[in-house]
Amino acid sequence: MKKFLILISILLICPACYAEKNVEKISLQEALDIALENNIDYKAAKMNIDIALNKVKESNRLQNPEINTFFNMGKMARGEPQAVGLSEKIEIAKRDARKKLALSNLELEKQNLRYTEFDLKMDVREAYVNLVAAKEILNVLEQRRKLLNDLLAIAKKRVAADEVEEIDVIQTEIALDQLVIQVNTQKANVKNAMYNFNKVINIGNQSTIKYDAQDDNFSDKDDFIALLSPKPLAKLPSFEAIKESSLKNRYDIKIAEQQIDVAKKNLIYISRQRVPDIELQGGYTFITHGMSDSGTAVNGAFAGASIVNIPLFYAYKPEIQNARTEVNQAELRYMSVRNKAINDLNSAYEKFVTAKINLNYYNDNLIKNSNEMIKVAKKNYANGKSSLTTLIVMEQSYRSIVAGYTYALADYYNCWIDFLREVNAENFDLNEESI
Repeated sequence: MKKFLILISILLICPACYAEKNVEKISLQEALDIALENNIDYKAAKMNIDIALNKVKESNRLQNPEINTFFNMGKMARGEPQAVGLSEKIEIAKRDARKKLALSNLELEKQNLRYTEFDLKMDVREAYVNLVAAKEILNVLEQRRKLLNDLLAIAKKRVAADEVEEIDVIQTEIALDQLVIQVNTQKANVKNAMYNFNKVINIGNQSTIKYDAQDDNFSDKDDFIALLSPKPLAKLPSFEAIKESSLKNRYDIKIAEQQIDVAKKNLIYISRQRVPDIELQGGYTFITHGMSDSGTAVNGAFAGASIVNIPLFYAYKPEIQNARTEVNQAELRYMSVRNKAINDLNSAYEKFVTAKINLNYYNDNLIKNSNEMIKVAKKNYANGKSSLTTLIVMEQSYRSIVAGYTYALADYYNCWIDFLREVNAENFDLNEESI
């Protein structure tokens, strides 16, 4: 029985230890490096480059030759040569156009991959910030529980001294019970944020490692370096100063431009299909002595040429018209992408400016004043100068401000990431972009 209990204890303890060892805390930069090296979607996207390179080689191909034979049978074969030879189709004005189209598609795939890589980095940063924010909110709730426990101890002491009624203890216990629900909910939110973080990194089910954010809170990040963000007090350039340089660097605009180039090269390639090709033939001819009129074997050769694919009955008009339409579509798509980019950039800029203002307001006023407020309120209740109801209201107000500060920090980081998405720059230096 004793051995059985020891075995059960080991089985219960080991999984917990194993799970704990499988959670690895990493910094934001480490998360970015791991995602770029192991993300399954990114690996699949990189394969498109190999496919496009092979299509470039394919586009440069020569036509394979054909083996031809010609034999006369029966009496028709007497005095007539037999032939064995090769024929080769020579494309005119098509091979070069096909290769340029494939090279243009290769450049398009490279642009798409750069955009995929950038988008992955932004997704990792956003998931990391959201995970830290969830942990920070949990910390706020835990601190609030600690404060309520302190209040409960004070209330019990005052009840024991007949300074207040038993209702103060009951009221504090109710507040604590309600807080337990919030804490449990937030713990689930932290787990969910960690799952999302690992989903973005996406290293596959073969890995037994689960990643967690190294940072557990925002509050001590005065330099903001760990989360790759500027200080809230940093001066932000005007929108016009950012717009033009950003529009030149945006991946979606570059991709739209490249799609126009692909469409134009495709139009050239399709139009070249109307150019006739040449087919060359050549080979060996012979007459056996049994079939020769002279009774001796005769050897020789033959050569010939044909013009093939003459656009007489079909001139590829539907294909050419579609190719022209695709050029017009690509040009309209480019205009649409550029117009949307300006609006999205403006929106992200305004949101980030607002997030900076809100965060600085918390830093300059609310946090300092609320800290002082809760200290005074707690002291007053301990000294019998205020009621518990007043203290709990102030405590809720204080925690609301602290939670609001946490949300403001998370909003600041996320607005910065959204701003980076719109300027399409992983490291946007505010000083360099200033005018």
